Amino acid sequence: MIFESHAHYDDEAFDGDREAILEQCQRDGIEYIVNVSASLSTVKSTLALVERYPFMYAAVGVHPDEVGELNEENFAWLEEQCRNLKTVAVGEIGLDYYWDKENHELQKKWFRRQMELAKKLGLPMIVHSREAASDTLEEIKKAQDERLRGVIHCFSYSPELAEEYLKLGYYIGIGGVVTFRNAKKLKEVVKMLPLERILLETDCPYLAPEPNRGKRNSSLNLPYVAAAIGELKGVDADEVIWVTNQNAKRMYFE
Repeated sequence: MIFESHAHYDDEAFDGDREAILEQCQRDGIEYIVNVSASLSTVKSTLALVERYPFMYAAVGVHPDEVGELNEENFAWLEEQCRNLKTVAVGEIGLDYYWDKENHELQKKWFRRQMELAKKLGLPMIVHSREAASDTLEEIKKAQDERLRGVIHCFSYSPELAEEYLKLGYYIGIGGVVTFRNAKKLKEVVKMLPLERILLETDCPYLAPEPNRGKRNSSLNLPYVAAAIGELKGVDADEVIWVTNQNAKRMYFE
């Protein structure tokens, strides 16, 4: 049974067939899905969605591209949504210097505040980091204590940086990019990662793996990701699925 650790099924890309896709996921061996929010509006749509499906859970947080909408009043509201019984993580939060939609200092401010929220509530965090390797690690190290834990989502950096996160106790999220021929750096990361520190994810509807690259992604593509990881690690896909399932349950449910 597969644990999908990062999806966006409230996205408009699924408006035409969301129910059918999710029912097929249940039939085809997807045991759990964590649906991840990125803005105040998607916190609402995520929580509405997971209330309808017992096998789905929510991550509540504001993506660095959207932190301009945060203020003290709606941050207090965000904390209340993190207390929902179906919320299992704070996320996705972090830094994004690729799109550069928000000032870097503003991104850091709300990353810090959301990390403190995760510690306060005893929830893991889902970290988004794009073109912001050193600042993300620095902010996490400054905030780090025994309460702070989580996953570095859609990891895109070097094996050396992955090692830094392993030392801090983090999981590494691996998705469809690992199947791409040109993903040499990520393949090297997967080779050095202990299987016990990997989470399977899609980030759907984005980043579909080969052979469906360029199409709308869904959790139904996760067997391709598991197979690619297994090939790199020298184990079969079933072992990858089993171990990553246990990893995700440990992070989200314990």
